[in-house]
Amino acid sequence: MKRLITIVLLITTVSFTGLGQRKIVNLPDLPGYVTLKCDFHMHTVFSDGNVWPTVRVGEAFRDGLDAIAITDHLEYLPKKDFIPVDHNAAWKVAEGVAKEFNLILVHGAEIGRSMPPGHMNALFIQDANLLAVDSVMDAYEAAVKQGAFIQWNHPGWKSQQPDGIPRMYSIHQKLIQNGWLHGVEFFNSDEYYPLVMTFCKQYNLAVMANSDNHGVISEKYVPPVYTNRPMTLVFAKARTHDALREAMFAGRTLAYFKDMIAGKVEYAQPFFYQCISVSKPFFGNDRNIYFEVTNRSDIPFYLVNGVANAPASITLAANAVTRVAVSKKVTDPLVYDVKNVITGENEVLKIELKY
Repeated sequence: MKRLITIVLLITTVSFTGLGQRKIVNLPDLPGYVTLKCDFHMHTVFSDGNVWPTVRVGEAFRDGLDAIAITDHLEYLPKKDFIPVDHNAAWKVAEGVAKEFNLILVHGAEIGRSMPPGHMNALFIQDANLLAVDSVMDAYEAAVKQGAFIQWNHPGWKSQQPDGIPRMYSIHQKLIQNGWLHGVEFFNSDEYYPLVMTFCKQYNLAVMANSDNHGVISEKYVPPVYTNRPMTLVFAKARTHDALREAMFAGRTLAYFKDMIAGKVEYAQPFFYQCISVSKPFFGNDRNIYFEVTNRSDIPFYLVNGVANAPASITLAANAVTRVAVSKKVTDPLVYDVKNVITGENEVLKIELKY
């Protein structure tokens, strides 16, 4: 069996060591930071996934990601009769290939229990085997002792919350009191949970987006239904493992999926303004003033609820220039709600176009 695994590893590794092309994901940096595109939740054959760990590296490279974590389950191992149990195995297999592809590989594992507390990912750990203990609080403590960032996965997953509504239980409050809970998934797979924004703002938690993929990414996220896989955008001081970790503990994140951004205003607002630029008026007549808005990002923005006499809505198409005509009767600031930039459970980003 060990010989077979070694052969598969060698074949898979060779298949990824040739030339490759990384997709360019057009998302801006924030002043003083680089925007790292990340997916911190996915599985391989070492738990209930269907792919070898190096496949996750190749997918991430092609999709233009900067960092990933392979987070195989500690408790659910349906292939254990065929694959030896080592909770660090996926990390060991993928680590060298990730370096060859200039990808930051975060060492992680999923601590999966019934609700409460549900499933948690422990990220930036050293040894996943030390987390495989009976008591869930002992598992979290072991992770924290290794410096882990703990993320609450799919809090509204209907297999654990049949109505799909996330709930904070006493054990989650205990984790927060201990300083052991650091982020929550807003987007998971193809779902999202608006209430997560309330949790994140109330308890100062990072807003996360991950694929939680078990199969092949390209078979799951197929255009035009999906323009991208779920990504956590992390605003780090550098494109390094340590800078990534620092930024996540600081909560400098946005969640990105299905042409939507979700996160706290302090990051969503500057991110939006880094995506666009507004020209000076290039023409005017007795009725209107004309100007252009350039959107340099892959995200279309849907502006709604315009002021009186201004366009009621404006679509800023991705990687495109939009011509805007505004009546000279407009005297108020040109303020809009950005429908697809979520900043609260029932809130979206409000912006002003200054021309």
